[in-house]
Amino acid sequence: MSRGNRILPCRYALVVVTFCLSVLLYVDRACISAAKEPIEKSLALSDEQMGWILSSFALGYALFQAPAGLLADRLGPRKVLSAVAALWSIFTGLTAAAGGYLSLIFVRFLFGAGEAGAFPNMARATLAWIPMSERGIVQGINFSGSRIGAAAAMPLAALMIQAIGWRESFLVLMALGMGWALFWYIWFRDDPSDDPRISRDELEFILVTRQKLDKTEPTTTLKLGTLVASRGVRVMALQYFASNFTFFFCLTWLFPNLKSRFHLPPVQVGLYTAVPLVCGALGNWASGLIVDRIYRSGSWVASRRVPAVIGYILAAGGVLGYISATSPRGSIFWLSIALFGADMTLAPSWSFCIDIGKRHAGLVSGTMNMAGNMGSFATAIAFPYLLRWTGSTAPFFYLAAALNLGAVFVWLLADPRRALEERVLPDPCGVEAL
Repeated sequence: MSRGNRILPCRYALVVVTFCLSVLLYVDRACISAAKEPIEKSLALSDEQMGWILSSFALGYALFQAPAGLLADRLGPRKVLSAVAALWSIFTGLTAAAGGYLSLIFVRFLFGAGEAGAFPNMARATLAWIPMSERGIVQGINFSGSRIGAAAAMPLAALMIQAIGWRESFLVLMALGMGWALFWYIWFRDDPSDDPRISRDELEFILVTRQKLDKTEPTTTLKLGTLVASRGVRVMALQYFASNFTFFFCLTWLFPNLKSRFHLPPVQVGLYTAVPLVCGALGNWASGLIVDRIYRSGSWVASRRVPAVIGYILAAGGVLGYISATSPRGSIFWLSIALFGADMTLAPSWSFCIDIGKRHAGLVSGTMNMAGNMGSFATAIAFPYLLRWTGSTAPFFYLAAALNLGAVFVWLLADPRRALEERVLPDPCGVEAL
């Protein structure tokens, strides 16, 4: 097939497809939060048991991030992302077959392990297909899909569960995921040079403007010692823990907490809890635009640091405001600020991992996401246990605020010019970064 002109550039079509996957990912994840009450009644579970079920997903998701990223680097995102999308869809469906506490923990752990490959594979595809000057907004768009998916899931899952039941709802989600996996394998190519549908002009533009890979660097597997010794990897791991600690509350305990706190019906709670997630999507877009704008102005380092620092300050203030709110609208207002801020940190974080990881972008981003999702794991169990031990939700939010403020200082150590081997990379902006 000859290369020709297209109305929609291929790299933009790629972003549309990965955005849709991001939406589906978080519909699958958030559905269990909306289904909490019927699941607890059906399987006779306590809140503490439900906390472990929610955290089992986060643990599986965290532990398999680095292996999934390594597979993306070795085999390419076409094969790996197709396989993991099919895998997590199967375990989404098997959630419907759970007969008790232990079986639900097991299934949700494997569901998390399957989903672990999604974003590291997207990062690897971004390295090959996206120019550096567009990297921030592409990351922002992809992660905004996750927030839109979670926002849509809260009210829609509540309606679907009421209409057909919680078990049947997970079967519907399984079918959607399997369809996406098949489409991806047929449609995507790991490198734009291998895609006959791309125009010659776009191919040339991508090859000239994407991040250059040093041909002298070894193509073998990255050594564990090099990964652990990298200051950039350690910095990203620490700060991402705080981001996920804040976000995962919205995905797990916000729905039941708001419902019990203000005695609201499920669909109304779903609409309320969708608002912070939509604000998170806006935070992703805003941050992505800021990342690219600062980068194009000639400051590579500031393009990563500035939006992340602003985001963590907003996140800390928002979670503290949530404690003092006395109405559903006030609570949602403050949590919306928190999630807008927390999600401002995503585009710079993932862009940074691609910056320093290059051909190891899948493994580096997977390592960061592994550490971050240990924060998700901590959130799912910390909220019910701190409430039980102290009789108040305030300690949980004080802890979240402290983590966010700590991440501000951690980001001041982040330098995307430093490769994994700690040598300073040439600045493609052409000037010394701030």
